[in-house]
Amino acid sequence: MSAGFLSARYPVCSMKFEIMTLFPELLDGFLSYSILGRGVKSGCFSYECHQIRDFSENKHRNVDDTPYGGGAGMVMAAPPIVSCFEDIQRSFGEGERYRVIYLSPRGRLFDQKMAEEFASLDRLVMLCGHYEGVDERAIRAIGAEEVSIGDFVLSGGETAACVVADAVARLIPGVLSEPICHEEESIASGLLEYPQYTRPYDFRGEAVPEVLLSGHHEKIAAWRQEMALALTKERRPDLYEAYMLAHPPKPKKTKRKKTETPEEV
Repeated sequence: MSAGFLSARYPVCSMKFEIMTLFPELLDGFLSYSILGRGVKSGCFSYECHQIRDFSENKHRNVDDTPYGGGAGMVMAAPPIVSCFEDIQRSFGEGERYRVIYLSPRGRLFDQKMAEEFASLDRLVMLCGHYEGVDERAIRAIGAEEVSIGDFVLSGGETAACVVADAVARLIPGVLSEPICHEEESIASGLLEYPQYTRPYDFRGEAVPEVLLSGHHEKIAAWRQEMALALTKERRPDLYEAYMLAHPPKPKKTKRKKTETPEEV
């Protein structure tokens, strides 16, 4: 699909990811391929990786030091992080909407709603931590909100930044061929996605459900909704309950009993 086709079909988007990291090559590789790579090439969004080490003020380009109070490992120092952010900030246009996040296990859990919030911005600045963490003063100085992708430990924030960038970029106009591509995905609709099938019709004795071969769009839509509800109820009861609260079933219409007229008595 050409960039010209996309620009004619979708509005120009100025969304840009600004990523502060010690390992830009990790992010370059991820953001340059597949759907995200096509989104960048077509101009739907852009990104720039900023090497925090370039803002170190000592000759060895150190960005970390031992923690006050003792403890294992090293902590990323505040000066190079803050200097890196201030350099990014100088490129902001007047009135640009942006947010700064620090990928951290103690942050607010990242979800589809947050991805939608980020997709509406002009810029999303992401700080990728490493070692044993980041000097608390740096987080406050750059006004970062802490965001977590789950209750587990990673070697660095780059992996989490890739997850956030992927989830957000898919929502930017033009990145996916049609809006329905992300509207019907798992979680985006509020439910887990229904089962999908393709050729061959019969695989090791298991055939494709007949309703999908019927060509009856209403029946297919009803089946998919039924399967999505059943899967969500089984595997994610929390999502199922939230969905049912937001989409209560319509009360069934009761037939009114016909009253007898004097002529019928």
